[in-house]
Amino acid sequence: MEVRQLEFFVAVAEELHFGRAAERLHIGQPAVSQQVARLERELGVQLFDRTTRRVKLTAAGGRLLPEAQATLAAFGRLRSAVAEPVAEITGPLRLGTSQGLGDRLDRVLDSIATLAPQVDVRLVSLPSADRLDALRRGELDAAFVRPAAHVPGLDTVAVWNETLVAALPATHVAAARSLVTLTDLASTPLRLSPRAANPGLYDFVTGLLQQSGVEPPGGPAIGSVYDALAEIGAGPPAWTVLYSSAAERLRVNRIAFRRLDVPALQTLIATAPGPPAPTVRLLLDSCLAAA
Repeated sequence: MEVRQLEFFVAVAEELHFGRAAERLHIGQPAVSQQVARLERELGVQLFDRTTRRVKLTAAGGRLLPEAQATLAAFGRLRSAVAEPVAEITGPLRLGTSQGLGDRLDRVLDSIATLAPQVDVRLVSLPSADRLDALRRGELDAAFVRPAAHVPGLDTVAVWNETLVAALPATHVAAARSLVTLTDLASTPLRLSPRAANPGLYDFVTGLLQQSGVEPPGGPAIGSVYDALAEIGAGPPAWTVLYSSAAERLRVNRIAFRRLDVPALQTLIATAPGPPAPTVRLLLDSCLAAA
């Protein structure tokens, strides 16, 4: 049994809803369901009665809940007792980043600067594969991974979820809606960055299109996002996909940013295996607070 499993169980037990528990934990709902099911298998009992309309604790779940809450509280006290005081944390924090992390990254950096002013944060922007390779070589202390992916040889922690938006001409008929489906854009050319630039997002978008049976015409590949948006606003109709955090910082004439009706994507922090260093623990806590 792992502490993380108890955290998932307590979140579901207190919310009585797997979706709300997932939002509270900043993790995808399937992961919550899988960990609760694993805990049930390890304990040999059913902890929840689940129907399509409600989630309810079983008698065994009701007995486990106060014990799990007490265990998590004790674990929190234990970690606090041995943790280095935040204000005394020093040293460099080499953080691999990607473009478009938006205001959340700013809040994380502000939090670290306020809580531990002696920590020297060094941002290193690299393509996703290079970022993870640098982390494995010890050249980085942590790295953002989005969308969530399996990263062999590294530990990961889910820190937040993020929606996707469609950037399309303000005159497009779909721009009149606040929520846009892939079908709404099926006949409009789609422009994406080359897969090598962001394989995770590229594969996610193209996979959703295949699952939906939607095949929009292909438009020119994107080099510069700003140039592509200017072209989409002024030229022949086209659209592209951005993370909502990136779109929030952009103001482009004749472009409408509309939320896409697709699943949210997880952002992870990848670290070297084993207990995190104080600077990395500070980063993880700051990311979770900024979610």
